[in-house]
Amino acid sequence: MTEKETDERFTALETKLAYMEDFMNQIQEVCVEQAKTIDLLQKEIKLMSGKIHEMSDYLDGDIPNRKPPHY
Repeated sequence: MTEKETDERFTALETKLAYMEDFMNQIQEVCVEQAKTIDLLQKEIKLMSGKIHEMSDYLDGDIPNRKPPHY
């Protein structure tokens, strides 16, 4: 293998490595954004769940526990 061929192969490998590093950085940014979104959604779910429990506790006393008329 000549020196020119070796240099070309190294250049090709370095180019591929540069593209892979850029791609990995993009994937990492997407993962970070998705993690932030997931955290936000989990907080919203907890908040909504708490509100639903409050509403059900409030309505428990007003709704009698009896069978519907068709039974």
